[in-house]
Amino acid sequence: MLGIRFMKAAPTTYLIHFKGGRAKREGAGLSFFYYAPTSTIVAVPVASADLPFAFSETTADFQAVTIQGQITWRVVDPKRLAALLDFTLDAKGEYLGEGFDVLTQRLLDAAQVLTQGQAGRMALRQALVSQDEIAARVLEALRASEPVALLGVEILGLSILSVKPTPEMSRALEAEAREGLKRKADEAIYARRNSAVLQERMIKESELATEIAVELKKREIRETQMAADIGVEEKRTVLIEKRSENEKKDADARAYTLEASLKPVRDMDWKTLMAIFAKGADPRLMIALAFRELAENAQKIGELNISPDLLRALIDAPGAGKGKAA
Repeated sequence: MLGIRFMKAAPTTYLIHFKGGRAKREGAGLSFFYYAPTSTIVAVPVASADLPFAFSETTADFQAVTIQGQITWRVVDPKRLAALLDFTLDAKGEYLGEGFDVLTQRLLDAAQVLTQGQAGRMALRQALVSQDEIAARVLEALRASEPVALLGVEILGLSILSVKPTPEMSRALEAEAREGLKRKADEAIYARRNSAVLQERMIKESELATEIAVELKKREIRETQMAADIGVEEKRTVLIEKRSENEKKDADARAYTLEASLKPVRDMDWKTLMAIFAKGADPRLMIALAFRELAENAQKIGELNISPDLLRALIDAPGAGKGKAA
């Protein structure tokens, strides 16, 4: 009514009331009446805000990537920002200028320039796995940026949500990674098989070593037995030699005894011997000796008749023969 209006701002909005080209009042969360025809109200938001972005960049190996993320910022010097950009409100409380849009675009431009520099120094594979590194470097550079500081804006944070290659390159990388995983799986299978073969060979070698040890032990046992047998045979040989020697000595002793016994009668006439041993001798022996004596004196005998009956009788009847022979 009559151009007088009431203005009330939120605590996150910094108001500047200009009248006559000079700031009459300013501050965050103000509420006041003002005369609209002669007043200009500037409202600068000082609350923190998130600014999403998606930049299409090129890596060091000339591959296109899309970097998505967001910037968290807030205005720390609203008076400086109001002097640079238009945040004037109209009678309905809406912005007349494009100060907010220009501010966000400048922040995006500064962030894109820095992001492009980081992506251009990395190969595609490195960029895909370096989201945190890119975010940290861009945030540090953005906070130190002079154009951002001149706007009176503070960068609270910056995060990279994703780094994506083109669909064709993504499929190619997926195929390569898949083939790499398959190769690793095959290598794992080969390694497992090789390990099994090595284990089996070790088992075989252990079994062979055991068999060799057993055979060596058996050989030692056989050699020990052979050595024992050789020792027994050597002792047996010594025993046999000793026994033979003893038997020879015994035979020599008996021969000497017999020779000593026969020595007195060796040179005696057999007739004398027969006379000595005639008593109790066999009659047939005596008849034989008689015939021998007849044979020795055959030149003295003219004629001698001995019938078979006589001989039979002498042989069958030793007593009768003895008498007849005599």
